Amino acid sequence: MVGSELVGFGHYAPDNVVKNAEIEARLGLGEGWIEKRSGIQERRYVNDDQALTDIAYCAGKMAIEQSGYKAADFAMLILATSTPDHLLPPSAPLLAHKLGMTNAGAIDVAGACSGFLYALTFADGFVRTQNKPVLIVAANILSKRINPAEIASAILFADGAGAVVLAPKAGESCILSSKLVADATDYDLIKIKAGGSRQPFADETDLMDTKMSMQQGQKVFSDAVKVMSEVSEYCMGEANVNSFEINHFIPHQANLRIINKVRKNLGLEEDIVAISLDKYGNSSAATIPLTLSLYHERGLINAGDTILMAAIGAGFIGGAAILRV
Repeated sequence: MVGSELVGFGHYAPDNVVKNAEIEARLGLGEGWIEKRSGIQERRYVNDDQALTDIAYCAGKMAIEQSGYKAADFAMLILATSTPDHLLPPSAPLLAHKLGMTNAGAIDVAGACSGFLYALTFADGFVRTQNKPVLIVAANILSKRINPAEIASAILFADGAGAVVLAPKAGESCILSSKLVADATDYDLIKIKAGGSRQPFADETDLMDTKMSMQQGQKVFSDAVKVMSEVSEYCMGEANVNSFEINHFIPHQANLRIINKVRKNLGLEEDIVAISLDKYGNSSAATIPLTLSLYHERGLINAGDTILMAAIGAGFIGGAAILRV
């Protein structure tokens, strides 16, 4: 039987640190307002000349080097992003080219904040059927899509990239259980209005319609808590794992209040929750692999550890997975 295992981790965060004070001053918010409501102290933004594949390359290269595989050994690259270099062509083929992945297929996955979990689940099936390694990269440049005048998006979003290598091994999959869900009841609460076939770019397009907008923040909050809790509970049941057997909870780094609410719903201890949003903000699909790689780099992830991951994103699409590393 062909199973799968995580053998490489990578991350990248731009050098440009943007502290809360800068955003609070611009938006007329009191000192400490952002951290109190989100848990974020600072975030990273790219330079003007950096594009999505530039930062994705850094995380992907790090993961490949850790894995022990050569770039030409890979059969697939899956790139989870909402901010590609261009609307067309997709960015994954260019990223594969930059990384020297000469024998790999490459595809973009547009799964919003849940994109990494979708990509990971797809990759696991590919690894086990093709018996070849897959590189998964999740990356976003949200600073170029933020509406600087809208508090809800301006205070949260950031730029960053994370990556993992999923490789074949004899035995079982490292993914003990997973659950992916979608419910478009509140489809347009988080959106970029212009640029698609519903509202193509035109000479009269309002610039703000090309920026991200988040509506009904309390509704987004409650939906996020509900979905992340439900899919996590499902995965724990499927994997026959209880809250005391989970070594690390790595949630999408959306908002510390959401994370704490989900943690309490699941009966998880506070000290197993992996947090990176305080220093890196919310980079959508990139937050889970970025956090995973940071914790691995610090020696906090050990062989045999059981990890619960959960996310919810625009659309609304969500998911969870339990892994054993």
